[in-house]
Amino acid sequence: MSDRSQEELLVLKAQAGNRRAFDTLYRSYQPSLVKFAYRLTNNLAVAEDAVQEAWVTIARTIKDFENPSHFRARIFKAVRWRVIDNLKKIRSGHQSIDETVEVAAPDQGFWATQGQIIALISKLPTEEQQAIYLFYLEELKVDEIATVMDVPAGTIKSRLNRARGRLRTLLEGEENGFD
Repeated sequence: MSDRSQEELLVLKAQAGNRRAFDTLYRSYQPSLVKFAYRLTNNLAVAEDAVQEAWVTIARTIKDFENPSHFRARIFKAVRWRVIDNLKKIRSGHQSIDETVEVAAPDQGFWATQGQIIALISKLPTEEQQAIYLFYLEELKVDEIATVMDVPAGTIKSRLNRARGRLRTLLEGEENGFD
């Protein structure tokens, strides 16, 4: 049985009220979701809050999912929207970030091994950062990313193409800087 098939089975079980299946989905996705949210916020506390809120929403609405194969896109989309909502609240002054919270990457090994690429991706426009991150680091398909970002698949393909070109230019610039 493929990983996707196993995931769909877990979603179906979770829809039927199987707590173990939901917990397995949670443990499977939690690290990736925190990393994704952190990439969007650069603040671990805000990222973790957004992910937790997304899980609460998913737990309440999982019974309503029509297609279990869309779970992955749906959870990333939920996290993205929670991050956007939380950042709007922070910017409008309705919520504050505790200044004593230290910002740290959720998984230092991940960031250390991919540090150069992550640094280059962070130089891209926000929409391109998200598309590249979801496509290469989270291995979502173009149609899943389109769902997450609420845009047509063609827009995602364009963003990925532009982002690859910009990354290529940035990489060439760095290589030339070492001469």
